[in-house]
Amino acid sequence: MTETQTHSTVSFGFSDVAREEKAGLVRGVFDRSARRYDLMNDLMSVGVHRVWKDMVITRANPQPGERLIDVAGGTGDLARSFLAKADRAAARRGDPRHAEAIVLDINEQMLRAGVKRGVSDRQSGRIQWVTGNAECLPLPDRSAHCVTISTGIRNVTERLAALSEMRRVLKPGGRFLCLEFTRPTSRAWEKIYDAWSFNVIPELGAHIAKDRESYQYLVESIRRFPDQETFAAELREAGFNRVSYTNFSGGIAALHTGWA
Repeated sequence: MTETQTHSTVSFGFSDVAREEKAGLVRGVFDRSARRYDLMNDLMSVGVHRVWKDMVITRANPQPGERLIDVAGGTGDLARSFLAKADRAAARRGDPRHAEAIVLDINEQMLRAGVKRGVSDRQSGRIQWVTGNAECLPLPDRSAHCVTISTGIRNVTERLAALSEMRRVLKPGGRFLCLEFTRPTSRAWEKIYDAWSFNVIPELGAHIAKDRESYQYLVESIRRFPDQETFAAELREAGFNRVSYTNFSGGIAALHTGWA
């Protein structure tokens, strides 16, 4: 099932809602899930999401003095990892420059959870927490060396607008990395994944986060997201070059990359 696109409606899980309603509905989902978000990610993926994120940062190849914009960055996992890896590269080379990061999310509760988690002394003052919409980034043109978005692009209302904005804020030669749940590469694996998703994840939401409805939406939203090739075509339409993707865990997720 692919995302419904009409002049007046977009998908919200398996439902279709008015375009102007989706952002508020998504915000409500993450308002409710922010407190247990990191724990639920560990449980839903059996910890594998941390391996995926490590692979994102490896591909991002952070360098001393660079600026990252992590869109839909939530509690800041990718930003902390980006800075840590850039610092290790700086130490090896004796480079005094510090990388920095902006964590941008439409949901203030998610950002508050990230701020509450804190950062290391070395990273203090190097992460900005910004409330903003991916479709209209409150950031100047060509202001970042790297833009990431992890399991967030499927929640935006106007996906092409968001992709174009992320392309806009990249410096020439900057890189874009998008981790998103997508289509398993075999039918047998898809059946196992569906059984886990529809039978287990909403129940985990009900018992751990006390919110079955939000996790039912998350499962459904994954099924409405385009397949890997279709989304890659959207990246090209948004102006990215050298577009490619790598499947993780048999296509449960994929890392899409592009260059400015």
